Amino acid sequence: MLQGKSCTAYPACSPDVRVAGGIYVQIAVDEAIVDGNLVTAPAWPAHSRWLAEFLKVLGTKVEHPEVAKV
Repeated sequence: MLQGKSCTAYPACSPDVRVAGGIYVQIAVDEAIVDGNLVTAPAWPAHSRWLAEFLKVLGTKVEHPEVAKV
């Protein structure tokens, strides 16, 4: 499943990544890594970063309405 893909995970799962053929990459706990269409992060502090990268992979554009000036 992960053959040749670079990814990250919770550090205790790094042996599982390697057994599945992946290349485990250790990154900061609040970062995410993208390899093709695979987006991974090591733990919950990276949720916002993971989601932002995942939306890019999907080609989604997120826009915020302008806040009315008072």
